[in-house]
Amino acid sequence: MSKFIINGNKKLSGEISVSGAKNATFPLIAACLLTNEDCILTNVPEIKDKDVMIEILQDLGARVAVESHKLTINASGVIKHNPNPELVTKLRGSVLFLGALLARLGKVEIPFPGGDKIGKRPIDSQLNALQQLGVMVEQADGQVKLSAPKLTGAKIVLEESTVVGTENTILAAVKAEGQTVIKLAAMELHVQQLCVFLNLMGAKISGIGTTTITIDGVKKLHGANIALIPDSEEAASLITLAAATKSEVKISKLNPDALDDYLLKLKKMNVEFEVGKDFVLVKVPNKPYVGTKIQCGLYPKLNSDYLPPMSVLATQAEGESIMHEWMYESRQGYAPELKKMGANAEVLDTDRVKIVGPTPLHGANITTYDLRMGMTLVIAALVAEGQSEISDIHHIDRGYAKLEERLSKLGADIKRTE
Repeated sequence: MSKFIINGNKKLSGEISVSGAKNATFPLIAACLLTNEDCILTNVPEIKDKDVMIEILQDLGARVAVESHKLTINASGVIKHNPNPELVTKLRGSVLFLGALLARLGKVEIPFPGGDKIGKRPIDSQLNALQQLGVMVEQADGQVKLSAPKLTGAKIVLEESTVVGTENTILAAVKAEGQTVIKLAAMELHVQQLCVFLNLMGAKISGIGTTTITIDGVKKLHGANIALIPDSEEAASLITLAAATKSEVKISKLNPDALDDYLLKLKKMNVEFEVGKDFVLVKVPNKPYVGTKIQCGLYPKLNSDYLPPMSVLATQAEGESIMHEWMYESRQGYAPELKKMGANAEVLDTDRVKIVGPTPLHGANITTYDLRMGMTLVIAALVAEGQSEISDIHHIDRGYAKLEERLSKLGADIKRTE
């Protein structure tokens, strides 16, 4: 297994750019199954999860040409309705093949999808939404079997405003007969981009960016091209990294408007930064950071993925911080690893971690169990005095492309070992 060896407590400087959005990659790839014509995606991140999605597509019979940050996908040869179980269980995003294959073939069979070990993430709410479009659902022995000889538009009130549930319902509804109205839809920017891409393919979707999405079904879609939006989760991680190491770093090729609530929290903590059209410049602080309560929410509130990295920043702030993450019951796995490094961190319950600072961090042998926890430990190791060894960094590779190369250019002492 690969590891990171990091010698910390070094000031960083320079510029680092943000990749295309990981969470936009999955629904856009799935959407390419809805046409027999070429679809071209650009600004695609070079991450492991993207590679798995491509393998699933190819196993289904699609042709995929891969260039630098560019995918050309042709699904004309797709007739298989049961993606490779070994591949599907590697990542959560594979669940988006439910809606896409239903719309294309009228049936799909997959095992429950994989992904980060951050607690239970049932798909019942999205299965219920699909049932309202006329889908028959069978669940047995860890498999989900869906069939729909005919998809019919309906009014759907989502039980949860889940991103993937919204995307799956959209993918299934674009070729359903009649009109579908999705209420309590998720509003995240990658949900919006999926709708924009489908409209470029010939779909008729309105209400984009609101909690009520209206879809008038069409019989056929055609090919289209789109550039992926910047990855806001990566942007926030890199901004937090710069702030926690008290370095002056410019994080570029991002969308500041997607970070409003996050940047507001940084201001409350006394982080100094400048916001430009497509960048955030983090500055060396001239006054101490202060602790605060940080709570996630549905977009446009602070994203759940932002909280673990911000916990490292909290260790460097004066006073008490409460990290309140109510979406995933096992998201607090980072706290024991930070305690190994000297953090004053206490798990209060399944939703909250209390951190009291400032505390100096020291190097340690630590292990990551999910993607965002991995980035959290990288930030902590860069802050810490001495050497840290981070195990199981394949989790990090799933969502952060060539991280050690990019951070080394900022002056970080980070090396990968096998």
